[in-house]
Amino acid sequence: MSDRPAPHLGLRHVALFVRAFEETKRFYVDLLGFRIEWEPDADNSYLSSGTDNLALHRLSTTDARRETVLDHIGVIVRSPDDVDAWARFLEARGVVLETQPRRHRDGARSFYLADPDGNRVQVIHHPPISGQPSSPEGASDRGDESSTG
Repeated sequence: MSDRPAPHLGLRHVALFVRAFEETKRFYVDLLGFRIEWEPDADNSYLSSGTDNLALHRLSTTDARRETVLDHIGVIVRSPDDVDAWARFLEARGVVLETQPRRHRDGARSFYLADPDGNRVQVIHHPPISGQPSSPEGASDRGDESSTG
């Protein structure tokens, strides 16, 4: 018998300390389509796409001692075609992609870019959580990766 409470709803909140605060906020709002949910002061912005929460906190000199090992954050899209559409949209606006869209062995499709503060962002269609099935058969159409990360 388990004492575990009811299942949680997943990881839907990320908080980032950022040096390029205004640029990073504009990136997530103007390019990725997040909306500002709440700004309690000039050093904190809480953004949402409707199903999640991204907190941006201005990195101060006292916070600069914090060290983290964040690899990347992921933005989920509904279909593999949406991954390609986002890549085209961002490149057309001058955003340099770290990788081009590619299909992974598990059926996911994604690409990476960096926000203005250097945080890696993965735009990903991941079948189990994107709401649309995709089969993992057939290696990949543009490279291959053992996991979606």
